[in-house]
Amino acid sequence: MARQRKQHYTRLTEPLVRDNGVLRPASWDEALDRAAEGFRRNRDLHGPDAFGMFSCSRATNELNFITQKFTRAVIGTNNIDSCNRT
Repeated sequence: MARQRKQHYTRLTEPLVRDNGVLRPASWDEALDRAAEGFRRNRDLHGPDAFGMFSCSRATNELNFITQKFTRAVIGTNNIDSCNRT
């Protein structure tokens, strides 16, 4: 017998951005642009080594590869770790 999933009606179905302390719906382009700007602003203010990324051993090799590539090539730091040792 197939197990039925419970519906979660509080699940987000669109990105939200914060304006003056209030969350509002936004397009994916706006939400991703804001996230990228936050990364860029913090890297410029504090340097690339202020950023760190944690990856998971249960993710695919491809996802772990793109995570380390983003961290090293885009952000400019080697601060990447995973739980592969456990």
